[in-house]
Amino acid sequence: MALKIILPLLFFSTATALCQTQFKIRTFAFYNIENLFDTENDSLTFDDDRTPEGKDHWTPERFHQKITNIAKVLSEIGADVTRTSPDLIGLCEVENSEVLECLVNHPYLQDKHYGIIHFDSPDERGIDVALLYKKEAFLPIFFRSHRLLLFNIEGERDFTRDQLVVSGLLDTEYIHIIVNHWPSRSGGEARSKPNRLAAAQLNKRIIDSITATDPESKIIGMGDLNDDPISDSLKKVLKTKGNKRSLTESDLFNPMEKLFKKGVGTLAYRDHWNLFDQIFMTANLVDPNSQEYRFWKAGIFKPPYLVTQSGPYKGYPFRTYSAGNYTGGYSDHFPVYIYLVKAAPVKSNIRN
Repeated sequence: MALKIILPLLFFSTATALCQTQFKIRTFAFYNIENLFDTENDSLTFDDDRTPEGKDHWTPERFHQKITNIAKVLSEIGADVTRTSPDLIGLCEVENSEVLECLVNHPYLQDKHYGIIHFDSPDERGIDVALLYKKEAFLPIFFRSHRLLLFNIEGERDFTRDQLVVSGLLDTEYIHIIVNHWPSRSGGEARSKPNRLAAAQLNKRIIDSITATDPESKIIGMGDLNDDPISDSLKKVLKTKGNKRSLTESDLFNPMEKLFKKGVGTLAYRDHWNLFDQIFMTANLVDPNSQEYRFWKAGIFKPPYLVTQSGPYKGYPFRTYSAGNYTGGYSDHFPVYIYLVKAAPVKSNIRN
């Protein structure tokens, strides 16, 4: 069962009872887990570095330490409020279903009973996106992988990650989740920008196709977008908004925009912080009058153990490799999360 949070609202003046609201809460999270590869060499992808004989000396011991590290993080996201791990988790930079099975069966997560939705994508490095879901919270009904077709200036195919769409029941409410890992900024932000605009356009087509069938559809997008909340891919293509008060029925709300404007981020490069890891949603999930699940708040999960504590990268995410050396950390990104809540008024018999 999801945690029910009791928050006092008011006392009646005749006060024979305390009127309270009981909230059922669900946590959605996203985490770029930075190259979760097995130790086997896949002849069809460029994974040679992540093998025992490769540049990274990726041994079974290092693989299992990585699994332990990531499982620990996932078990704790949002737990200060819910006392449990997230109900749905989007992941990127996973090599295959086998590493995901190792992850969900780790002792940190085994009793959470996560299901896995994953498709192999044509990415040249062999990294994919995936969705983990608690079987007691979410029932997947339909899922599909959408291919992003990109071509370089020579007209050759530029292989990248698919976009994963999962539709199903969050308790009794039908909801759609899109898990993304948009093209990187390799070669420079400006030069690579058209690829992310194309990813945003694919995302918009997916959203438009869902809402064309049902305008009341509830949709949550999440992922490492390799763009900030104020980038053109978000503001001009998806037309996301960061202010709840300015939303119309057809808008997408991006709570990460407010966090970004406060100067926080999920990854750092040359002492500059970016907030590439984002979760956004349709406006109907922000309706304060809704009797169904609605957005409560968003956050970046960064306990001290996820942060580099010393050296030239102090304050950065504590990653698995740094400057080519194995450091045994977690990822070069911090995870992000949102809470959805559903309220139901109750009365408790408290007398003066």
